[in-house]
Amino acid sequence: MKQLPTIAAILGTLAIATTAFAAERTATLAVENMTCASCPYIVKKAMERVPGVSAVTVSYAKKITTVTFDDAKTTVDAIAQASADTGFPAKPIP
Repeated sequence: MKQLPTIAAILGTLAIATTAFAAERTATLAVENMTCASCPYIVKKAMERVPGVSAVTVSYAKKITTVTFDDAKTTVDAIAQASADTGFPAKPIP
């Protein structure tokens, strides 16, 4: 019975620590198939719908997008998949 408070304290610490290590990150992705002025808007809206994404900028001229996101809520792969699902495959630029 004495171990119950200790176990609860450890679990509480782990739950808090997970969010403490979360960070806002920025990634740049190359986007394919953008051929008109509407394409960047579609890509931006698709990426903004991903939970955890806080900002998206798209350059039609350079065919890239820069995304700011919470890495505890999403990944670059999930963001790229959201773009691909709308017909615009995206790949992270190292």
